[in-house]
Amino acid sequence: MGMTITQAALKFMRRLLRMSGNPAAGIRLLASPGGCSGTSVEFSVEAAAPKGDVTTEYEGVTIHMPPATQALLDLCTLDFSDAAHASGFTVQDPKGGGCACSGAGGVAGAAVVDISRLRRGP
Repeated sequence: MGMTITQAALKFMRRLLRMSGNPAAGIRLLASPGGCSGTSVEFSVEAAAPKGDVTTEYEGVTIHMPPATQALLDLCTLDFSDAAHASGFTVQDPKGGGCACSGAGGVAGAAVVDISRLRRGP
């Protein structure tokens, strides 16, 4: 059990940490269940884990997340694409997590993660 992070996502997370000026910091994930858009995930760069967060290391990248986020992202795959037509993080959720609409035609529970709101922690 657990979350899978692809090599592409880890590479971009390392880049975000370098750009933050604190490459030893960690990435904090904060997920909330979504309706038709699937699971929504916010990212922030944090020097230390906020109180109550679970901390895990994925190939040298420190990830912080609240227990509720860990539960939502269990079995999910976090990926990143820098393709011109679809750049950004995606969450592939084999548990579903999206709405019951069948017209979307995509992978159930897939969500594009908006990194334009990436913020640095305190």
